[in-house]
Amino acid sequence: MKKTFQFYTIVLLFTTIFSVSLTSNAQKGSKNSFSKKPNIVYILADDMGYGELGCYGQEKIETPNLDQLAKRGKRFTQHYAYPVCAPSRYLLMTGQNSGKAFIRGNHEWADRGDVWNFKAMEDNPYLEGQYPIPDSTITMAKILKKAGYTTALVGKWGLGASMTAGTPNNQGFDYFYGYICQRQDHTYYSGHLWENNNRVPLDNRIVDPNIELPKDLDPLDEKNYEKYQQKDYAPDYLIKAALKFIDKSKDKPFFLYYPSPLPHVSLQAPKDLVAYYHKKFGDEKPFLGGSYFPCRYPHATYAAMITLLDQQVGQIIKKLKDKGVYDNTIIMFCSDNGPAYNAGVDPAFFKSAGPFNGAYGWGKGFLREGGIREPFIVSWPGKIQEGSTSDLISATIDMVPTFCDLLNLKVPKHVDGISILPTILAKGKQTDRNYLYFEYPEYGGQQAIRIGNWKGIRLDMLKGNTKWSLYDLAADQTEQHDVANQHPEIIKKMKAISKREHHTPELSRFEIPVLEKEAL
Repeated sequence: MKKTFQFYTIVLLFTTIFSVSLTSNAQKGSKNSFSKKPNIVYILADDMGYGELGCYGQEKIETPNLDQLAKRGKRFTQHYAYPVCAPSRYLLMTGQNSGKAFIRGNHEWADRGDVWNFKAMEDNPYLEGQYPIPDSTITMAKILKKAGYTTALVGKWGLGASMTAGTPNNQGFDYFYGYICQRQDHTYYSGHLWENNNRVPLDNRIVDPNIELPKDLDPLDEKNYEKYQQKDYAPDYLIKAALKFIDKSKDKPFFLYYPSPLPHVSLQAPKDLVAYYHKKFGDEKPFLGGSYFPCRYPHATYAAMITLLDQQVGQIIKKLKDKGVYDNTIIMFCSDNGPAYNAGVDPAFFKSAGPFNGAYGWGKGFLREGGIREPFIVSWPGKIQEGSTSDLISATIDMVPTFCDLLNLKVPKHVDGISILPTILAKGKQTDRNYLYFEYPEYGGQQAIRIGNWKGIRLDMLKGNTKWSLYDLAADQTEQHDVANQHPEIIKKMKAISKREHHTPELSRFEIPVLEKEAL
């Protein structure tokens, strides 16, 4: 049985290993040579489905800035992330697949106390955040910082807590502004955000989002929902911080990671955008709350949240142009997982997963295509063919090796992804991908492997299921026709990959007993 190890305290050893692993790959005849290092802006949506942008077929929600970004760059059609927030971000930051990752599910670190109590979190910052990643973690930000970049994270983190090794500032980011805790962004009117290691108060009351509209109030009266909209709307502060960072960093290469909380529930958006979509969609049934804040116009509000994110993308692009650095900036846009299905979100109404199924069991939280296939757009003026499309099978774990390739850096040994820079630039030979591996210990325990057009998947593994289902995505992209019995040779390959890629997790809560038994 294989097991990875974490090193929290062996600082000297870590420093030595880290320095070696990030040494510039300065061999002669390096294939990538640019007059100056490009800036990198990576924008990550939260719970956005494959089909929620106009350039990916969306017909109801307006996303003109992202559609234009796709026209100016390259759109990927087979790009993968992970089913839920924290582990998806860990895979992006490290380039590891989920069979080796330290974080494989959402870990709220509940043994600290009442971590879901919003008033308690406000009073005690120790209760905020998620289980921290080790100080030995080699992140994308550490790699780029070592390469001379000024690094910033503005938005949602979810990989640590204050006063731990897992804070953004301890993981390679020179500057951090936003939510350190992913529970806090269940409301867009939180009591505070974080700037580096300090709280920044917001002028909002502390209200637990898990409430219902009182039964004695008229659910059709807009005024009865006004108390769920307060003064300081967090996304407004996030975009201001991002633009300010660009202002201050324009004279040297910078990396801006902008993991927006939008459009994750609760459903809360600026009134003018909600009014626009209410007029466009007409009247609708309200969401009365319970798990998240009540919302009078859930369809209109959800659409407004995505359009707001699109507007923020437009603001970032404008700022880059105003500062004269747009032409030397790579902009990437993706989402952390598929669309939600609760709290007033209606993936069927918007066809949020595009050609895939976005309902419960198929969207967020699941290794079905609707849960992990994401929009991915890359733009770099003059370097990427405008309006191009790629069907390369790619994933967020490819970002670390892609950036290393871009900058002629040695790829850290732990990385499982491949560089997709040759495809992005349409230059050089693209490394073939043998397979993509996923395992996910929540929502019943799941595993998936993609080999070419074949996709194998196992569900309900925590109940002891060992049976594989197999789909030919070229002919059956909605995963409706299981052909495992007809192709035992493919299942045999997937079993071998599973045994090779699964490593016993360091945190026992992420164990899937079936996989542990098969690894013996």
